Amino acid sequence: MRLFHSARWLMLALLICLIPATSKAGIFISVNFGPPVLPVYVQPPCPQPNLMWMPGYWHYGPIGYYWVPGAWVPAPYDGALWTPGYWGWNNGLYVWNEGYWGMHIGYYGGVNYGFGYGGIGFAGGEWRGGSFAYNTAVMHVNETIIHTTYVNETIVKQNIVENPNHVAYAGGPGGINHPASAQEKAYTAEKHTPPTSFQTQHVEAAKADKTSYAKNNGGHPANLVAAKPLAAEKATPPAAHASVVPPKGSTGPAKPATTAPRPTATTPAKPAAANTTHPTTAPARTNTTPAARTTTPPSAHTNTAPPKAAAPPKTNAAPKAAPKPAPKPEPKPKG
Repeated sequence: MRLFHSARWLMLALLICLIPATSKAGIFISVNFGPPVLPVYVQPPCPQPNLMWMPGYWHYGPIGYYWVPGAWVPAPYDGALWTPGYWGWNNGLYVWNEGYWGMHIGYYGGVNYGFGYGGIGFAGGEWRGGSFAYNTAVMHVNETIIHTTYVNETIVKQNIVENPNHVAYAGGPGGINHPASAQEKAYTAEKHTPPTSFQTQHVEAAKADKTSYAKNNGGHPANLVAAKPLAAEKATPPAAHASVVPPKGSTGPAKPATTAPRPTATTPAKPAAANTTHPTTAPARTNTTPAARTTTPPSAHTNTAPPKAAAPPKTNAAPKAAPKPAPKPEPKPKG
């Protein structure tokens, strides 16, 4: 009887753990035992430009963990990067954190999924304008079709979290020990775009496939990757939501743009004022200096002034002309 009661309580606790709970990020799944190890597989070559790799992972369904095959997914918008989901240890339970699209790669538990997702950020490529360039040091690409490629092994080594046992969860007993950095926290807190509807359908298809469950395949699923890329679905980038506010505020910058020419219109007036100030100061110096010199000692003025200046001769000729008007007082005959 005791064994029966203990088994019943164990099943009840398991059912409680399997009940989905809500959080700030939405609905998530919590389980009281961790997922199997990540299987090792070969990435199929990227068949067309601007496809992002969604690495395979273990999800949870009605009869336990099941494998979601890795797949090439068209980017929903230019600049979109895929942050994979991960299982994380939280208060004695393994909680699933859903993946998302964003302008940066957020925190995914330090789980090394491979193919650029070494546990920290993404080393598989980068956006260059409107096209995605693939780092062929870790990404398999059909280079006969895709020509935007490069090789950078340094960034691959820098962003790897050692995971020789291929553990598929972060934290907890035996889990990956990689706390989120300040940059990863900042990127995780940004606005994100949820998985596309075709990604959701891809997960549901794996959920409906009984051969994908670890209970049936012993943790070694046969279908590890999708044969074809998923269908494309366009979405509004989260940055555009923030940029929607700038357009409203952009009317503000537009006004400064209109006022900018006005300063240019006023600037000519300022130069005019500057010109008036310069001439006034220059003549003021010339007027004050000669006036002071002429009033006190005219001789000093003639010595300090250049010899070519006509001022000294005029002063000498003026006294000679003064005696001539003296004889003019001929109006004496009037008396």
